[in-house]
Amino acid sequence: MREYENKYLNEGYKHIIGCDEAGRGPWAGPLVAAAVMLPNDYNNDLIDDSKKLSEQQRTELFEEIKKVAIAYEIVVKDAAYVDEHNPKKSSRDAMTEGANKIMKQDTFVLVDAETLPIENSIGIIKGDQKSISIAAASILAKHTRDQLMFEIDKELPEYSFKNHKGYGTKKHQEALLKYGVTKYHRKSYKPVKELLK
Repeated sequence: MREYENKYLNEGYKHIIGCDEAGRGPWAGPLVAAAVMLPNDYNNDLIDDSKKLSEQQRTELFEEIKKVAIAYEIVVKDAAYVDEHNPKKSSRDAMTEGANKIMKQDTFVLVDAETLPIENSIGIIKGDQKSISIAAASILAKHTRDQLMFEIDKELPEYSFKNHKGYGTKKHQEALLKYGVTKYHRKSYKPVKELLK
């Protein structure tokens, strides 16, 4: 998981930042991005694509990553922002913002499956399975987003956000039909838009 990190360190860069986001696809809730700068000699075999980990593993690794990271930044864009800017641009904006906040001199940025308007950066397909820095960012982003969805669930328990996290499940669809669209829903998304009609 350090192949890309080592490649750019060997090219003379002093620091590596990994970027990833969570929540581009759901019908409701925020989009969350994270940027992480790990120590150059850090390794942890447990760090992997956040989707492959259990909630318990993500929680433990979330604390571990925050503790060991040289720097990290978590950026949250709400549903209204996603509606205004579209999910792709929102995730790019959030990752760019996060990376720029922790940028140092001689830094190279690794991004999961996306190109950012940052000079020394590269997008890596399935990056969260190939780079420890991107995987660490994916854990921070997913854990943070899940916690935010648990909070929204406390406010609106009838929607079961804690279970589906805003994704377009049958249960979510049924709740939308029964209770209507909330401020947390992305009104530009087709299924939500259809309901608003």
